Amino acid sequence: MAVNPVFSSPVGGGIAPGASSQSHGVQGFVDTLKKAVASVDERLKAADKAAQDLATGRTHALHETMIAMEEAEISFRLLMAVRAKLLAAYQEIMRMQV
Repeated sequence: MAVNPVFSSPVGGGIAPGASSQSHGVQGFVDTLKKAVASVDERLKAADKAAQDLATGRTHALHETMIAMEEAEISFRLLMAVRAKLLAAYQEIMRMQV
């Protein structure tokens, strides 16, 4: 059974002395979001390049261009859905009374 490295942590926490576990968790979350945005950006750039190659005649692989464009669209939609959920969670937290 494979362990997802995003959600697993090393034994002992892997936290530097003086750092809190909360800041470590936040930083891990931020890094995960940065990787997700970078991945979507790469897919969008690859789809754009595939479309340009098809338009200029450098390639005749219409199916590969369409696959790249669909992958980019699905990745972008997923990113926007995650963004919407994060904003909704943030707004819910802001509405909480202390």
